[in-house]
Amino acid sequence: MNAKRKYSLTTLLILAMAMLLLVGCSDQKSSSTSKAKTPTSEDANSEYPIVIKHALGETIIESKPERVATVQWANHDVALSLGVVPVGFSAANFGVQDDSGLLPWTAKKLEELGVKDPNVFQDTDGLDFEAISDSNPDVILASYSGITQEDYDLLSEIAPVVAYPTAPWATTWREQVNLNAAGMGMKEEGEQLIKETEDIVNEKLSKYPQIKDKRVVWVNFSAEDMSKLHIYTPADSRGAFLQELGMVYPESVIEQITDPTSYSLKLSTENAEALYDADILIGYGNDELYQAIKADPVLGKIPAIQRGSVAFIDSDSPLVAAGTPNPLSIIYTIDDYLELIGEAINKLDE
Repeated sequence: MNAKRKYSLTTLLILAMAMLLLVGCSDQKSSSTSKAKTPTSEDANSEYPIVIKHALGETIIESKPERVATVQWANHDVALSLGVVPVGFSAANFGVQDDSGLLPWTAKKLEELGVKDPNVFQDTDGLDFEAISDSNPDVILASYSGITQEDYDLLSEIAPVVAYPTAPWATTWREQVNLNAAGMGMKEEGEQLIKETEDIVNEKLSKYPQIKDKRVVWVNFSAEDMSKLHIYTPADSRGAFLQELGMVYPESVIEQITDPTSYSLKLSTENAEALYDADILIGYGNDELYQAIKADPVLGKIPAIQRGSVAFIDSDSPLVAAGTPNPLSIIYTIDDYLELIGEAINKLDE
């Protein structure tokens, strides 16, 4: 009797365990089927794999990344804005005031997040694939970058890569947020970040009504070679941000652009008349450069140069790196940037 009862209990225990295993297998199968579903715009935050299409191919992210690395410009700032500290990111290659490789807004955010020793890739002369690999990332963010197809293929051997949407260095700050947030499985958080940043810009911009509808060109001059002009087009994030602030590129410049996806345009000084319709000019430089341009027999005839409606950004200012905006840099520099632009526009009335 006792032996028979023991056998029955054992049998029941075995049957119960078998049923639990069957249920577990069924749940696992159901979960696997769910994860295989391509996410829609509504459920991209939770459904995997996530598929991100970009200029260099298609990236599939199988599960939510826990280790995020970024390369080249500003992508780490997007991650930091969303509270994610990259396991490694590229050093800034201009606008840095010390040897840290960090721009001031990046350093400030890292301090807020309690990070004292970030892993900074010293790759300003080319990607450090070994250092990137050593950081052991689950995803590599490069939505604002100039990586080549070869770079992309090599990086993809390390981890899935989120590249730029259409062309190198032609990603707006909103696209940076959307793509990088999607790559981290944080689509909804990215959308909220965009809204919060837009609210700050609009509130600050309301104090500068004179900016609206002014014709602007971002153009770089060189004191060493006055025979050439280098223009950032509306496809570049610098030009796109100026348009977001309410300004427009003059048609005389737009008609010179043969590739609408290119972030830059090179013109000879012989074509300086393309800048005649600009109300203001923005570029990298200082007063010494401005005086040299003003004294040039050809460039000195540009109306904006003659009246001084020029906003040159000195290399000693954090603004030198803020022209390529992202949420962190916008919040850090927007007051100074709008003041600089506003002062240039005020020269129109003098």
